[in-house]
Amino acid sequence: MAMAIPQTAAAHPTANDALDRVLEDLAAQKQAWVALPVQQKIELLGQVKRATADVAERWVQAATRAKQIPEGSPLAGEEWSSGPWALLYGLSQYIHTLEDIARHGRPRLAPGALRTARNGQLIASIFPSSLYDRLLLSGVTAEVWMQPGVTRENLDQNMAAFYREKDPKGKVALVLGAGNIASIAPLDVLYKLIAEGQVCILKMNPVNEYLGPFLEEAFLPLANFVKVVYGGGAIGAWLCNHPLVEEIHITGSARTHDNIVFGTGPDGEARKARDQPINDRRVTSELGNISPTVVVPGPWTAADLQFQAENIATQKMHNAGFNCIAAQVLVLPAEWDQTQALADAVKSTLKAVLNRHAYYPGAADRQAGALKAHPDAELLDTGSGVPRTLISNVAPDSADFCFREEAFGGVLTETRLPGKDARAFLKNAVAFCNDSLWGTLGANLLIHPRTIQELGTDFDDALAELRYGCIAINTWTGVGFLLAQASWGAYPGHARNDIQSGSGVVHNSLLFDRPQKSIVRAPFYPFPRGLSHGQPAILPKPPWFITNKRAHEVTRQLTYFEAAPSPLKLPGIFFSALRG
Repeated sequence: MAMAIPQTAAAHPTANDALDRVLEDLAAQKQAWVALPVQQKIELLGQVKRATADVAERWVQAATRAKQIPEGSPLAGEEWSSGPWALLYGLSQYIHTLEDIARHGRPRLAPGALRTARNGQLIASIFPSSLYDRLLLSGVTAEVWMQPGVTRENLDQNMAAFYREKDPKGKVALVLGAGNIASIAPLDVLYKLIAEGQVCILKMNPVNEYLGPFLEEAFLPLANFVKVVYGGGAIGAWLCNHPLVEEIHITGSARTHDNIVFGTGPDGEARKARDQPINDRRVTSELGNISPTVVVPGPWTAADLQFQAENIATQKMHNAGFNCIAAQVLVLPAEWDQTQALADAVKSTLKAVLNRHAYYPGAADRQAGALKAHPDAELLDTGSGVPRTLISNVAPDSADFCFREEAFGGVLTETRLPGKDARAFLKNAVAFCNDSLWGTLGANLLIHPRTIQELGTDFDDALAELRYGCIAINTWTGVGFLLAQASWGAYPGHARNDIQSGSGVVHNSLLFDRPQKSIVRAPFYPFPRGLSHGQPAILPKPPWFITNKRAHEVTRQLTYFEAAPSPLKLPGIFFSALRG
């Protein structure tokens, strides 16, 4: 059934003459934004927080209608957490950073936040950063690894570069919004504004342009510095080449990036081969990934298998699979006696959850491509729509279609690697992920705490060797996306004409100039089962799990808590969370 788009400004492309005026207005304000005192920026972000809270309910209702999520479904929790909550949390973290800059001239880390990896890389612990973080995401931690050359001694010179400039020049940035996750576009805008000092024209993606009026309302306090416009590919191309646009940020596909930078058709391909851009503006990007979920063998119980099967199913089917870091390749140990039991539990979980409306264009074609490459794939749905698809026991050959082409939908591929023990398997898995899978945005590792202890420094070395911008241990890289303190983007170093997962970072609210990767960790056991294993964390089934029965209640409460934190709101959040 086609979705009816509300009759708002979002239903119509912005005309070119109107776009000219918008860009002229932004260009006239770009130096004013640069010169605006930090304290005034803090006050404006506080106003954006209040405006975001005001539109949150309507925002989520529009998104659930558009994605055909049933009324009252726990799946609405996805829209709360990856929509207004993520924006509110990001605003809070940028406000904290700006407050530090106002008082101390730079962002500040907590005492003891820095350590050095065995390979010499500097690591900064960045989450939890408050008592509320510790209570609401108990047991979840995150750290940012710096690029080689960043040290304890020079870290201050590698943070908040824009605020160290003596005479910064304003710029106009074009942000090409993503069509899947609601908070991507506004968070990208915030990064350009706060980290790089650039005013923004945000072009909404046609897939979710119905959200544009809500973002306009939320950003109304910044209306002089942020403009929202609408239209398809033709308008996007026109904006990319407009003389007043000085930088571009895109969340989308590598193909779209190449079209912007090198042009289209055979001429564009030839220019790409020569690395001869037709558009020489700075382009930052986040462009997707073939995301692996690596399962390290260990002493798992039946309860562990079921919980982690729900974890894997969430990594695959959150937002109907339309995530740039949705799990696409499940990497299992061939010689583990629990491998088949886990594979069966994952399949059962995927079959048990609701088949979602494939709202994102091209899902059927992408699924058909996977079926053509693997005609023996198992379809987990028999009804209408695009069936969830499981491709089992794929040989770990780097040329396989499913290791090179992003499914961006409900296709999960499974492969099995050798390794007589956890150490040997993990070494093989790191090499496979680094060398055989396209992209470097995010990778997930599921591993028993006892196995981590047994591996010792070999586990730390494996993390150092994994070439991904975000690594999640016993959780999903989507959590890394939601934690604004973490850097978000591809592993650095992609060539312009082999861009893969992109270039540059966003989020990164502590404003590290040279982050390499973020690593997020979560408890292996849910509360209260973890208590019997000596795990003190009180995180029950996480609210981002697609199997959480109270996700919509918990995430709604978390959203309004973030808008106006109060200890009086905590009991209600805990009560709902424990019933999930």
